[in-house]
Amino acid sequence: MAARSHTLKYPSTRYEPSPLVDLSSKGERERLSPSALKAFFNIMDQWGVRDEDARMLLGGVTNGPYYEMKKDPASRVLDTDKLLRVSYLVGIFKALNILHSERLADEWVRLPNTNRIFGGVTPIAYMTTGGTPAMQVVRRLLDARRGGV
Repeated sequence: MAARSHTLKYPSTRYEPSPLVDLSSKGERERLSPSALKAFFNIMDQWGVRDEDARMLLGGVTNGPYYEMKKDPASRVLDTDKLLRVSYLVGIFKALNILHSERLADEWVRLPNTNRIFGGVTPIAYMTTGGTPAMQVVRRLLDARRGGV
């Protein structure tokens, strides 16, 4: 008996997935970097994050390049890692502002947290020491809370 070959098909929908951005393309990074940096610095300001911690959140940027980015974000092109980091932070910022009042949303990252993920440290400390994987964990935690999990 010959095996039947079936191709599963998704139901028709009028929605299309968003196209993926090719972050290996310098042109795409040039297009995204100015707005990503403006968003990053605005979030750091809203959260009251020290420049030292902000530099770590960007992946350990040294003083000179960090202050050049801060002074003139339009003149910098971020690499893929930095764009990913900013993307996580924008998502965290958005989720916090959906979940909490503006005041608590801005303070949350600086408050000691008893969730076992954080082990009593602040989310900022957790993310500065844990880097991109820690940012992903915080983003997923907040997205789960937004979804009612």
